[in-house]
Amino acid sequence: MSEVANGSKPRKVLRVGIIGLGELAQVSHILVLNSLSNHFEITYICDVSQQAIDLCAKKVAGGLPKTTLSPEELIAAPETDVVVICNVNAFHPAQAILALQHNKYVFVEKPLALNYRDLDAIIAAEQTSEGRVFVGYQRRYAASFLDAVKEVQGIKKIDYIRVRDIIGQNRSFVDQSGTFPEKYTDYPKQATAEMRSIEEEMVKTALVGEFGVEATPESMTIFRLFTGLGVHDFSALREMIGLPSRVVGASLGLPIWNVLFQYEGFPVMYESGIIDVPRFDAHLEVYSREKIVRIDYDTPYVKGLPVTMTIRERIESAQGDGYQERMVRKTYEDPFTLEFLDFYSCATKKTSPKTSAVDAREDLDLIKMIMQNAYS
Repeated sequence: MSEVANGSKPRKVLRVGIIGLGELAQVSHILVLNSLSNHFEITYICDVSQQAIDLCAKKVAGGLPKTTLSPEELIAAPETDVVVICNVNAFHPAQAILALQHNKYVFVEKPLALNYRDLDAIIAAEQTSEGRVFVGYQRRYAASFLDAVKEVQGIKKIDYIRVRDIIGQNRSFVDQSGTFPEKYTDYPKQATAEMRSIEEEMVKTALVGEFGVEATPESMTIFRLFTGLGVHDFSALREMIGLPSRVVGASLGLPIWNVLFQYEGFPVMYESGIIDVPRFDAHLEVYSREKIVRIDYDTPYVKGLPVTMTIRERIESAQGDGYQERMVRKTYEDPFTLEFLDFYSCATKKTSPKTSAVDAREDLDLIKMIMQNAYS
């Protein structure tokens, strides 16, 4: 199927299969893909909950999609050109590898995997596949973030960076999103037990086998927070300035935790947490002697809220030193939309995304540094 783009040659419309029909699929991905109907068509959906399937089938634009309880059926189906995986973390690696074995591009929500063993298996599977993995680090596709990266590259010497991600409960924003998601409990008990067992084994493999850290309830909770909320910040920080040389110290209490990273010539303070105040305070701020560059994010669950870049800098004038402050917002186009457009480009041009499996491995490197500093 194809549509005419800008009155010129036809554009291929990719047929999408979605695995996992929980909050993220209902609040974001189905609606975003519906809105990009000249790029994507949802043709297949899958979940372990039949009630979720019935609800989401009605949310799909352009006609009812095929449905299944089997991820394997969806991935192998000729009706799916690309696969979107946004189910529980435990099944990301196996399903990503299966999609690669069928030579399909696969969009996987973060975290791609919870340990090096599974990440390396995915990377190995890519080597013999025509497909590639695209990891859903949506903040890195925001137009203002890309502008901020360019601004920071022009700074002669960075003196300090602050990364903050202290947010309210997701339900505070989801309930006001106008998407009316539903949660169901018709999951087979065996499937739920299997999911929990697989996920716990993955976490313990990382902590004990790969990090040399004891798997206590506290360390496992912190690890899950880092691989969930934390990788948004770690991934953006890495793209902007790379990996730190070391972790100076970490205070990993709840509900707010913080880490001090050391880079060559400057520190980075990372502070994060989940509290009950319904406020989304997520930003990355780079300081130099003469310029401050800040990127501010709002909740992605309310569509249309802008991501902004603010530049504060010293300027020279006839009256002496002055001050200038500029806020830049090129677009209201949300990061979820922008990342799916990039996914489309990668899948149709057969290129590798910047948020690749190899790239995602560096998040685990950074998490390992923190956990070893705090618990070893």
